[in-house]
Amino acid sequence: MKNMKNNALPQADTWVFDLDNTLYSGVHGLFDQIDARMQSYVADFLGLAPDEARKVQKEYFREFGTTLRGMMNKHNMPAEPFLEYVHQIDISVIPQDGALEQALGKLPGKKIIFTNASRAHAERVLARLGVGHHFDGIFDIKDGRFIPKPDPSIYRELASVFDFDPNKAIMVEDIARNLVPAKEMGMQTLWVRTQADCAVCQEEPAGNHVDFETDDLTGWLVERLG
Repeated sequence: MKNMKNNALPQADTWVFDLDNTLYSGVHGLFDQIDARMQSYVADFLGLAPDEARKVQKEYFREFGTTLRGMMNKHNMPAEPFLEYVHQIDISVIPQDGALEQALGKLPGKKIIFTNASRAHAERVLARLGVGHHFDGIFDIKDGRFIPKPDPSIYRELASVFDFDPNKAIMVEDIARNLVPAKEMGMQTLWVRTQADCAVCQEEPAGNHVDFETDDLTGWLVERLG
């Protein structure tokens, strides 16, 4: 794994940001709310007890990349009602981030949100953080035909839709394995270590696909932008 000893900003004309537990700290527990609502939806849809539903939820997440994809593939579950239900959460638990807003304002190049969540959820979170006006677009799970990260085909589609050269881009993400396809395409990668209670988020990178890492995205940007 590389480290920038001189604290210089990576050279890139496109910045691809994950949303949840990346633009805001996982310590606030926002994704815990989503996780609990996914468990509830799976339980109701399949007629399972909560503990059994959680096992199914996590098994599908590991196998398919998202619980949603597993439920669609295995049980023909419609996507839209699930996405609407699981994102009915209290986003007031995350604070506005003036320092991030200023840093994104100074950050050169195109800025894109790339998320396995819904566009509506992304827009709400960006508005809460006070940073939505800095982004050139959102590529959500529906834009990817409900095929989630880290499927490589979706990364290629992202680059095509937003017309950027992966060799001149950097991807920022809290789940290290989601950076593998980005690195294989030629992107630089920044892994944001999260405090979220998420087993896959805590997995150490297995390989050389992480160029930079931080446990504080805002601080990392501020330090390099000056």
